[in-house]
Amino acid sequence: MNEVKEKCGVFGVYGKGLDVARLTYFGLYALQHRGQESAGIVTSDGERLRARKDMGLVAQIFDEESITNLHGHIAVGHNRYSTSAGSKPEHIQPMVGWKQSFALAHNGNIPSTTALWNYLRMCDDISEASDSRIIVDAISAAMKKGAALEDAVMEVYPFITGAFSILVMGHDRLIAIRDRCGIRPLSMGKLADKYIFSSETCALQTIGAEYVRDVEPGEMIIVDKKGLRSIRLAPVDPKFDVFEFVYFARQDSALLGKSVYEVRKNFGKQLAQERKIRADVVIPVPETAIPVALGYSQVSGIPFELGLSKNRYIHRTFIQPEQHLREQGVKMKLMTIPEVIRGKRVVVVDDSIVRGTTSRQIVKMLFEAGAKEVHFLVSSPPVKFPDFYGIDTPRQDQLVAALKSEQDTRTYLGATSLQYLSLAGMVCAIGVPESSLNTSCFTGKYPIDIGEHAREIRYDAGNDRSQSKVSNSRKSVSRVRSRRFAKR
Repeated sequence: MNEVKEKCGVFGVYGKGLDVARLTYFGLYALQHRGQESAGIVTSDGERLRARKDMGLVAQIFDEESITNLHGHIAVGHNRYSTSAGSKPEHIQPMVGWKQSFALAHNGNIPSTTALWNYLRMCDDISEASDSRIIVDAISAAMKKGAALEDAVMEVYPFITGAFSILVMGHDRLIAIRDRCGIRPLSMGKLADKYIFSSETCALQTIGAEYVRDVEPGEMIIVDKKGLRSIRLAPVDPKFDVFEFVYFARQDSALLGKSVYEVRKNFGKQLAQERKIRADVVIPVPETAIPVALGYSQVSGIPFELGLSKNRYIHRTFIQPEQHLREQGVKMKLMTIPEVIRGKRVVVVDDSIVRGTTSRQIVKMLFEAGAKEVHFLVSSPPVKFPDFYGIDTPRQDQLVAALKSEQDTRTYLGATSLQYLSLAGMVCAIGVPESSLNTSCFTGKYPIDIGEHAREIRYDAGNDRSQSKVSNSRKSVSRVRSRRFAKR
């Protein structure tokens, strides 16, 4: 199934007396939705680092023996889905640097690595690898000059010009940092008097840890034998990514102090308030749209049903389906329940439309199952701009809302009607000021400089125009090097 993909989950533990590798395993298991390409855990016993990393899912990579062999009282773990460097074993995280003295796990993306490259050139170190590896090499370069680990992180921090929630583990300490906008989530918890860091609060719940607070934008937290201390590295300019609420986060997580489940229900309630539709049943595209459809049903009075069934055991696979199965497309992951759909006016709710290919297949499946009408509702505004902060979205010339008007998009999908949640409605449903959110996929307003990628952006996206103009616009958008794109 062709989807938006997120980049990574990170998890870290500091605490003597804890089985840190086992806790990190279960933390990564809870964060599996954030990346299904590779996973890894690195531990430290105060003298040496031990690592286990591989391609695949968490449960495929680790077993009892490998967890038992990861000795230590500090651990960092990482789930990965690539955006900037592709699917190669050398890009599996956590990455180890400078004489096996530290390991780094990164969630986010650095749209321009020019500043880091320039820093490395000053240090006579050249790196042509992924954004995460360049960060590792830059910290290593600072340590070669004699800097201690936390001082090296502080020295390199200004050159990391992008979105990042990063955990850095040394032999005797664990460091957490976020970019000044806090675009990607990073929470801190405690298990007794031991410290835990996680991309989402759901992983803290999984291991029985208590949520304490979020790592603040522009903050560095160091945990060592002396305890915890915080250093402000940059002024706070909060711009949390709304797509975490729309799609990425698990519904049992909390972001910005808000329940993801309740926010998604609010999306549905707001959709019902923004437009009235006469229909017989409302169904979600599982899983993220389930609370949206529930909220919509409560306000609209249209009965809620599960008209689409998801195969819960389909994850990222390295075995390509044969031609007949490829032609089945979305049916490998979703199937209709005809008894819910046949002869009815159906409202189907999804979290977003990116390329539109999957949405189009869903509409076709519902009509084939006997639906009289299919009204397609989306719990986010039109995605007209690519993301450069750690979400794997296509180039702008592959985003359906950037190429077509809303009416043309409805025609392309084959739906009876199409309704997006308004930007104002989305912000209202979240319950925080728009000024504290990153809405760049919808508005084209990028809170952190995207560097050379700025020339790829067109701001008349989605307006009505002739096919010749669409064709010309596609040619005018430069291809983004070193990014791998998924489609929806």
